[in-house]
Amino acid sequence: MTTTTRPGGLTGDYVLDTARTRIRFAARAAVVTRVRGRFDEFEGGVRLDGDAPSRSTARLTIRAASVRTHHRKRDDHLRSHDFLDADRHPVIAFASTRIQQVDETTFEVTGDLTVRGVTKPVTVDLALTGAENGPRGVVRVGFTGDAVVNRKDWGVSGGGGLIGAKVRLEFDITAIRQP
Repeated sequence: MTTTTRPGGLTGDYVLDTARTRIRFAARAAVVTRVRGRFDEFEGGVRLDGDAPSRSTARLTIRAASVRTHHRKRDDHLRSHDFLDADRHPVIAFASTRIQQVDETTFEVTGDLTVRGVTKPVTVDLALTGAENGPRGVVRVGFTGDAVVNRKDWGVSGGGGLIGAKVRLEFDITAIRQP
């Protein structure tokens, strides 16, 4: 098994390894605490161009109803019309529009994020954490990153004054190169 953190040899089409990828969020609640949660159902992929990362693309589709915070009533409230409105808007989507390499392993991935039918640009800071050629010839790449968004920009305005407007989106991504 070989590992690398250089993008050059990683060109190809990849799908998210949903068993190893984590999509989480955190928001300030009631001044002193944070509400933390995750999304359990998603799919996506990337087309990596290791020689010209700016030609790479990424896409992500999240099932809004898969939100989990380890508190059933809060989860139901997050799925409701006040927040994600998962019945009317079952999908949260991201599609890259520009990828800029910052340094050897760091990238700014800008794209269109659609929540509740509203699409706004977002930039996610991503770092290539590694790549491996597994024992069965499977190439996996890992990225970690985050972005801070104002949920009210997408019409997610529930929570009264108890939940902060800023939400940190956190990504631990593992993707598998397709043959």
